[in-house]
Amino acid sequence: MLDISIIRQEPEKVRGMLRDRCYTDDVLNEFIRADSEWRRLTDRGNVLRKERNAVSQTIPSLKGAEKTKKIEEMRLVSDEIKDIDTKLAELDAIREGCVLEIPNIPHHSVPVGKDANDNVIVGERGKVRKFDFRPKEHFEIGEALDIIDFERGTKVAGSGFYVLKGDGARLERALINYMLDIHHDQGYKEVFTPAVINRSAVIGTGQYPKLKDDMYWLERDDLWLNPTAEVPVTNLHQDEIFDKNDLPISYVAYLPSFRREAGKHSDTRGIARVHQFNKVEMVRFVRPENSFDVLEELRENAEDIIRGLELPYRILLLCTGDMSFHAAKCYDLELYAPGRDNWLEVSSCSCFTDFQARRARIKFRPEPHLKSEFVHTLNGSGLALPRTMVAILENYQNEDGTVTIPKVLRPYMKGQKIIG
Repeated sequence: MLDISIIRQEPEKVRGMLRDRCYTDDVLNEFIRADSEWRRLTDRGNVLRKERNAVSQTIPSLKGAEKTKKIEEMRLVSDEIKDIDTKLAELDAIREGCVLEIPNIPHHSVPVGKDANDNVIVGERGKVRKFDFRPKEHFEIGEALDIIDFERGTKVAGSGFYVLKGDGARLERALINYMLDIHHDQGYKEVFTPAVINRSAVIGTGQYPKLKDDMYWLERDDLWLNPTAEVPVTNLHQDEIFDKNDLPISYVAYLPSFRREAGKHSDTRGIARVHQFNKVEMVRFVRPENSFDVLEELRENAEDIIRGLELPYRILLLCTGDMSFHAAKCYDLELYAPGRDNWLEVSSCSCFTDFQARRARIKFRPEPHLKSEFVHTLNGSGLALPRTMVAILENYQNEDGTVTIPKVLRPYMKGQKIIG
């Protein structure tokens, strides 16, 4: 969340940010109203307490009617203080709710735009393959090779779920291990966290309340199915204060992820948009002064995975209107899928500045004698598995219906070269 002093002292800056991000300013107006009343009542309560304390010291020396009068006056003052405290608690809840609904302030390098059409392509890498036959889409390939089963996925879980079989399941496992090994070599510490998280965790990374409708909620236990490993991994350090020498911290995690994708999967056949998917995620905790430099490094770490797979991809700098609620700057990495003839996002690499750290209360102490400060957090997918699988099947397909396995994955599949 934003520092409350920024919202209070620079409301027009926040209003402009909301406009650039295509949000209304209703929540800002509500905050300003509640905060103004909160400050007025706080001042009034302080005056009344000062008056009550001063009069209380004189009451023992008073007698008769004068004493009775002062006691009654202070009773009324105490009643007013109680009413003020009740109203302050209500206003506090309103202010807190408003702050949780205000998105992060974009970095100055982020282009202003309304939607994905205003994103900026900052690079294209690799060579798009030219086919001498009609390239098939991944679901055609997967069903013909009996490595993807949509019918049985729907049978056991419903629409938007699928089953990987045989070499399809082995290819997915190979991808996970390949990614984890690369990120290990890049200096990331592997963690394996719970796949369910509590309310404090989804608030901490910014998914709640903004994205609550896109998550699966376990009502009985008030727990949430993991929407992305960014959530449990970032919150491993909730309410902690690092020593300056602890930073930077780099984690990588594989976890299954779950998203409702309400109304979205129905218009996309196959596995490009589904309710359950695997993902390898990188999470960084760094000092504030170099977090945007670390973002470029994080993006390179994700690109290393794609380069190893020898797939064509492009890099997009997201505009203000398409960037996630909690990001200050974000790059998307997209793989080309020839069967679909379009680009598929497989990684979002984001710097959140201190936005998540404030919500999760994650700090560091620059020096032993100095006040603690909020860390900056970053995360990036390395990569989301279903769309990576789509790109592999469509780019590595052969005219006879087989699929060539990328060279870097063959050691993870016992030297196998072809799926057929």
